[in-house]
Order: sequence, then structure tokens, then C-alpha cells
Amino acid sequence: MNTLESRIERISIDAYNRIDYNSVQTGTEIKPTSLKKRPCSTMSCTVPGWIFNSARNCVVTLPGKRHWHAKCISSKNATRWKSTFYRDPFVPFLVGCAPNKNVFLSKKSFRHTSAEEQISLSFAPSHINHILRANEFSHKIPDFDGKNSNSILKFESNQLAANTPNEDRRSAAMCLQTKGLMFGVFDGHAGFACAQSISERLFYYIAVSLMSQQVLEEIEFAMEHMKPVLPILQWHKHRNDYFYRGVASLYVDHLRVYWQELIDLDNQSGLSVQEALAFAFKRLDHDISLEVQVPFENEVLRNRALQIAFSGATACVAHIDNIHLHVANVGDCRAVLGVENDDGTVSALPLTLDHNSLNEAELLRLYGEHPKSEEETIILNNRLLGILMPLRAFGDVRFKWSKELQKSVLENACDIEALNIYQYTPPNYYTPPYLTAEPEITYHKLRPQDKFLIIASDGLWDMLDNENVVRLVAEHNSGAHFQAPELTVDKFSLGHMHSMLLKRRAKGLHPPDQNVATHLIRHAIGTNEYGEIDQERLTVMLSLPDDLARMYRDDITVTVIYFNSDAIEKHYSNN
Repeated sequence: MNTLESRIERISIDAYNRIDYNSVQTGTEIKPTSLKKRPCSTMSCTVPGWIFNSARNCVVTLPGKRHWHAKCISSKNATRWKSTFYRDPFVPFLVGCAPNKNVFLSKKSFRHTSAEEQISLSFAPSHINHILRANEFSHKIPDFDGKNSNSILKFESNQLAANTPNEDRRSAAMCLQTKGLMFGVFDGHAGFACAQSISERLFYYIAVSLMSQQVLEEIEFAMEHMKPVLPILQWHKHRNDYFYRGVASLYVDHLRVYWQELIDLDNQSGLSVQEALAFAFKRLDHDISLEVQVPFENEVLRNRALQIAFSGATACVAHIDNIHLHVANVGDCRAVLGVENDDGTVSALPLTLDHNSLNEAELLRLYGEHPKSEEETIILNNRLLGILMPLRAFGDVRFKWSKELQKSVLENACDIEALNIYQYTPPNYYTPPYLTAEPEITYHKLRPQDKFLIIASDGLWDMLDNENVVRLVAEHNSGAHFQAPELTVDKFSLGHMHSMLLKRRAKGLHPPDQNVATHLIRHAIGTNEYGEIDQERLTVMLSLPDDLARMYRDDITVTVIYFNSDAIEKHYSNN
């Protein structure tokens, strides 16, 4: 029998059905009423043994209430790569960062008793808050030139991991040679390596794509003559948002080749934002593919390139310059705009479409790129070739290269152990590539009624729909989430009074989060049947051991950008 320390990578659909209907009858949600309560000054809960029994029947995957929890069905062999990180690979180009120093790092505490097959959890509300707020980051955006108001007031961000380590990444930076700010969320699968790489590199590719011919030539001249290079980006990072160690020179070399090619285009004014986003996404994915084909004498660099290329990541990036908002999306991260209506309510305006099997236009695109004979095999069980959920992604060369190229690269670059990990061809693999990193780009001209933009990985959208997320942000801004519910006479009844008491208890047990991203994450994992925060559910969801956490939720990364309505309105009045 497998121990709890073994990595649970696949869960059978049969096991899910047993969990769904025979055990708790509530899908993948953990109902607080099904948990044994203990009187204690701290929150104390018990996770019953059926969770572990069901988890041991591992064959395929666990579908959720509105989603599938496993983004990529991994091969039988897996490995954990130890990574060393460095603060910034692009030292010559960095002006400064804004790290968050007020960070509390805390490990999950749990006790497992094999005889009883249950976990005893004991978290104080303050401990829950420390866990939820450990990766908080917020930053107020200054004016570009100190005179004209910026269209962005501030942004707030946070992350909560389900995988160990977290496979999500986030980035925020200001373009220093061109105007504009960029925000990105990157959701990795089959490991974090690809998400880590594109979170470090993509913004540089976009930034140089936007530069004029003259600026690019100045940067190239400085590089050639070993002089100080013009800074390209100013990052706004949490101190836990690390960079890889030892690959800075490789990344800069490939970025330099790219800007040399842009110089050769002889485009004096540079590319448009839409062109820059499309070129940068595709070029970075191309470079990731090339880097793994180059022989490395350094084993660490070789393994790093393999990890990045054979893992994958989806990406959602927003570029905001004054009233001009561009969103580039690859995969199933999502960007949603909060728009204030005439009556004061706020509604959701999606700026992206998920690239998965639920997107009919995406299916038509995919079917059109392959022979009709493959229509029955391209999508199996709502996954690309029966394996991958997103239909667009960075990396994932296993879905892009020919079988011959995969074999050649792996035999030349890998030892036997690595071959066992990477040498796996998906079934029905006839006419690659099946996957692309070409982004779908949306342009939106900001208006005074556009109040905020939410960019998040699918871990948030799996739990909350667009309208609920926008409502929570709007309520957080107004303070409505902290108001006590009113009790009207016409609804007065014993049952209704009991319901209201439960709601008040749920609201009164936690202080309001200052960071709106934390507020969203708290609601995503802790909302009960009344739509309110339940501390017992929060305790359980935050205390599940690594083997089980991924079965009930995904990594969650959220960035919320607030717009300056007065500055936007002033722009329209002046023009």
C-alpha cells in the first residue's frame, strides 16, 4: 500500500465518482458540516479517512465541479529538480525593484495517524492570515513624468500554492525606454520551469519590440563596445519572486540576437503594441525550443533547458499605456475588466477567451490545422491528444516537435534517467505541431467607467466565475463585505435567523484583507454554502498535505490593477 509520503499524481474517475456521490455528495468541495468539530481556542478540524482511501486509487485524473484539477496528465516517471535562484538575470538592464519586506513565511502544520487515517489540524485565525498573506504585494504607480496623472493608480497581487513547489509565476514591470506598464500571470504545468523562464524573459522581448530603431542601435552599440547599457525595465517584485541563477548570459545573448533582427527590419518607429506582443510571444517560444537543441557542457544548464522546454506554461499579459490597454493571452489564464454601470453596480467584461476544448473557435482552429482523419483523436477527454488541457502554451515541445527531433535531442542531451522522464510521445501523434504559443490579442480603450482589471490563473476562475470575482473586488473597495447583514421583518423566521447568525459568525471571525488579491483567494477556497467565509473550510483547505492539496484546488495567482478614472476622464476632455 502506498504511504502518504508518496506523490499522488493521478486520481481515477471511478475514485472521483465515489467521492462525489457516495462519500460527501458535493463534488470536490469539502463541506464544513462533514467535518468533526472540536472545542478549542484555535480552529481544529479532522479530515476523514475516505479522502486518503479515494486518493490511493490512482489511474487517470480528477474532474472538478466546473473544471479538471490536473492540467497535464504526467508520465509515470517523474523527477524533482532542485533549483537555485538569482534575483535578476538581466543585471545590466535593471534599474530597481520594489520588494515587499513585510512577509511572513509559514509551513503547514498537520499530524497524520496511520491507524486512524485522519489528519488533525489546528490553526488559529492569525495563522490562517499569515499563510494567505505570505506572498502579498502591492505598489502605487507614480506619474510617468511627475506632471501628468497616470491612468493606473496601483496594483495588488498575491499567490497561494497547491503544488509543491508553486507552478504559477507573476510579473509586473514598467517599460523605461517606451511608455507603458506590463502585468503578467503565468501558469506552469508538468513543473514550474517554463513558467519561471517566461516570467523572467517575456517582458524584455516585448519591451525591445516596442523600441525605436535609434534606441535599439544605442543598446547594440553599448553592448558591442562593453559600455553601460540603457535600462529596459523597472521590475515591481515580491522578494519571493526569484530568478534562475547562472543563465543570465544565455538569456541576454538570445535577446540580443532578437533585437539585432529588429534593427535589420529598419523600422524607425518600432512595432505597434499588437505586433510587439505577437512577435515577442512567438519569438520567446522559438528561443526556448532552440536552447534545448544546443549542446551544453554544463550539466546544470543542460538540465535547465530540458526542464523549460519539456514542461509548459500558459500566459496572460496586459500592456497599459495611458488609455490604451492590450491583453495577450495564451492558454487558460484570464483577464476580466470591472466596469461601473450607470446605477453604480459593477459588471464583468472578459478580455480573454480560454484556449481549451470548451472554446469552439479554438477547436475549429485546431481541426483546420490537421487532416480530417485526426478529428477523432486530436481531442480526447477534453484534452489535447488526451493529455493537455490548454490548447495554446509556451514550451511543451513534446506537442510541437517531430518524433525524430525529440529522439535526436534527448539521446544527445540526456542520461538514461532523464530519457526515462522525457522520452514519451503522446498517442496519435501524426502531424505536429499540435500546440502553439501565438497569442490572442485584445485591444480596449479605457473609459472612466473602467475601474479595475483582474488577471489571474485558472486556479481562481475554477472556484469563482467572472461576475463573482468582479463583485468581490467592488465590495472590497466599498467595504460592503464587512457590513453586517440586515434582518427584515418580512423574512423573520427561525430558519432565516439561524442562517443570518451563521453568516454573521463567518463574517466576524476574520478581519478584512487590505490586499484585494488576498480577499479573492480567501473567498475562492473558503466560501461556504451561504457565500460567506467559513473558517473551518479555510483551515482544511490550507492544511491539506501536499499529496492531497492539488486534488481540491490549483495554484492561485491574482493581480488586480486599479485605474485612475479622473486621469482617464481628463484625457478625453483634453483630446
